[in-house]
Amino acid sequence: MIGTDPELLRVGNCSGFYGDRFSAMREMLTGGELDVLTGDYLAELTMLILGRDRLKDPDLGYAKTFLRQLEDCLGIAAERGVRIVANAGGANPASLAARIRELTARLGLDVSVAHVEGDDLTARAAELDLGSPLVANAYLGCWGIVECLNSGADVVVTGRVTDASVIVGPAAAHFGWERTDFDALAGAVAAGHVIECGTQATGGNYSFFTEIADLTRPGFPLAELRRDGSSVITKHPGTGGAVTVDTVTAQLMYEIQDERYAGPDVTTRLDTIDVSQDGEDRVLLRGTRGEAPPPELKVSLNTLGGFRNEVDFVLTGLDIEAKAELARRQLEAGLTRRPAELTWTLSRLDRPDADTEERASAILRCVARDPDQDVVGRAFSNVAVEMALASYPGFSLTSVPGKASPCGVFTAGYVDPARVPHVAVLPDGERVDVPPVSEVGEVFMKTSPTPPPGPEPEPLSDGPTRRVPLGTFVAARSGDKGGNANIGVWVRTEQQWRWLAHALTVEKVRELLPEAAELAITRTALPNLRALNFVVEGILGDGAASQARFDPQAKGLGEWLRSRHIDIPEALL
Repeated sequence: MIGTDPELLRVGNCSGFYGDRFSAMREMLTGGELDVLTGDYLAELTMLILGRDRLKDPDLGYAKTFLRQLEDCLGIAAERGVRIVANAGGANPASLAARIRELTARLGLDVSVAHVEGDDLTARAAELDLGSPLVANAYLGCWGIVECLNSGADVVVTGRVTDASVIVGPAAAHFGWERTDFDALAGAVAAGHVIECGTQATGGNYSFFTEIADLTRPGFPLAELRRDGSSVITKHPGTGGAVTVDTVTAQLMYEIQDERYAGPDVTTRLDTIDVSQDGEDRVLLRGTRGEAPPPELKVSLNTLGGFRNEVDFVLTGLDIEAKAELARRQLEAGLTRRPAELTWTLSRLDRPDADTEERASAILRCVARDPDQDVVGRAFSNVAVEMALASYPGFSLTSVPGKASPCGVFTAGYVDPARVPHVAVLPDGERVDVPPVSEVGEVFMKTSPTPPPGPEPEPLSDGPTRRVPLGTFVAARSGDKGGNANIGVWVRTEQQWRWLAHALTVEKVRELLPEAAELAITRTALPNLRALNFVVEGILGDGAASQARFDPQAKGLGEWLRSRHIDIPEALL
């Protein structure tokens, strides 16, 4: 058992990404009661960065920030009896575990350290029909973490596990769940999905942020998990932000595909979760149903996709289109070697008769990509700089372009779990093989899901409408899923849902988001959340690391949708 209450486990989170608030670990350990502190440090782009680190130095490949946080906070955690579970091991969990042991010895702490490995399939990628990626990492589940915690480990670090696994593992260990306790596991996944992105559950990136009284420094979230898999999402007393049905719903809608949230341990039915307010800054999640996991493990495949550079020209005043054309013609004529890909985008941010120079200016962006670093390095940057006295009137750049930077390509692979070594390395060095699940469910969808349409409510009666922004009462949360993006939208009342379910069709989304008009889009209804989820395929190119779009992780895509005008019944306004 972890903690002192056999029926309750308090799990807090202190990191939603590599680079999140450094002081959050101390804030969570000192701000209130916890049994376990978790941290999510990994993303598709992060695995590429850490994989390159390890290629340069075999001892690296982990989140160095996490080690620095522990140096400040490990004594506090030991004193308070808080266990720590994090995926900060990245591409090298064994090395991070060794560094933590060195740290505990230096600090004179009696703290045991374990780690989980086996996700790194890079050396076996070709054998597993995964191509030749720079890094290949399978998404492991929670059971290696469970083995480590059951052995008494105070700190557990992993490589690539699913984001929710660092929360599900402690819950499964504490409550003694079996692998077939799918409903309980699914409930923990739901709680884990809510808190793993940190302050996004307490008001961060929330559509109706103006309703939150204090968002200056939102507190990090915690989940009070119960034996049946239900949970209460909350935060430490006196911290900023808020925990409401809407802030929690926002995170439930983040980076999902359809009503089935598939993972290596359980498939969580998002269409069964009941979300309700349970007091101030307390939201109850219950009723979550789970199904057997899919028969294949997803594998994150990251490959170097060449190199990238960018220059942004500022165009001010009159003749914007002609100035853009001249800049384009001059830059392309000055290149001795044309990049494999040259993309121009003119953002007409300018206004006529503007009262400030900035409002009179547009931005012309040129993005260059090529397999050869030299082609898009100084050879590209210098041409743009040399135009300064020979181009359009008012020539300026937002910043001086520099060297080329590597860009990555993300693809998803799939592999039989039996071919992935899932190993828990316990504090005493014992290596425990974690067997794959024995019961599996539906095949993981490798292409666009085509779920049957969800039950639709009765439409509203016809009446007068007014053309206003969709976001007048519709909230949204969007994010990246490889080269795809998801946009989750939801409303607060049943009347609003009756309108939204019929008004926001795939065709309407194509109309409102012209950049997605030619792309495949799927829609899933989640009536229990009064929500719709849209997956837009290919809008992010080869994934966030490829920087194919100015918003490479689609974080603002939902807010763009909310800003578009649509006819809404006056009865709802």
